[in-house]
Amino acid sequence: MAEYTHVGPGLPPLHGARANALILGSFPSPKSREQGFFYGHKQNRFWPMIAAVTGEPVPDWADIEAKKAIILKHGLAVWDTIGACDIKGASDASIRNAVPNDVAALIQKLGVRAVFCNGAASGRIYAKYAEPLTHLPAAVLPSTSPANAAWSPARLQAAWGAALAPFLRADGCK
Repeated sequence: MAEYTHVGPGLPPLHGARANALILGSFPSPKSREQGFFYGHKQNRFWPMIAAVTGEPVPDWADIEAKKAIILKHGLAVWDTIGACDIKGASDASIRNAVPNDVAALIQKLGVRAVFCNGAASGRIYAKYAEPLTHLPAAVLPSTSPANAAWSPARLQAAWGAALAPFLRADGCK
């Protein structure tokens, strides 16, 4: 069994000057921290799902610039609710002593109109720390983690696509 490790800071937020919607994970996995970018585990379904939802080609796993381009082109922002924590491996269920990121300040700075949490852990942290400041409820969407095997890629694309569609821009958020 993995031991607890104190990890932080996490990754900096990815955004342009403005964003219609903010997608929040909980905390970057060891693979994401190693890669230095969001959803860095090859089996995480986030990038194939976001590509399908936006109509973009699926970026190569290592092509961080292509991943950034999808987010920025469509008026999105990506970050995590937690900036540092004690965690066992990549298990959201093991997170303790969470230090939240200042998500409320980012929402205000970017003019975000909608918040989407990638899984329940992100949703809980957002509701506890950011929502009381923003008064902007988050939609908690099914996790794109491979551990969420109950959700097929097609079901993920349908749920995420329906939620994000009103906030996507083909030319970014100007």
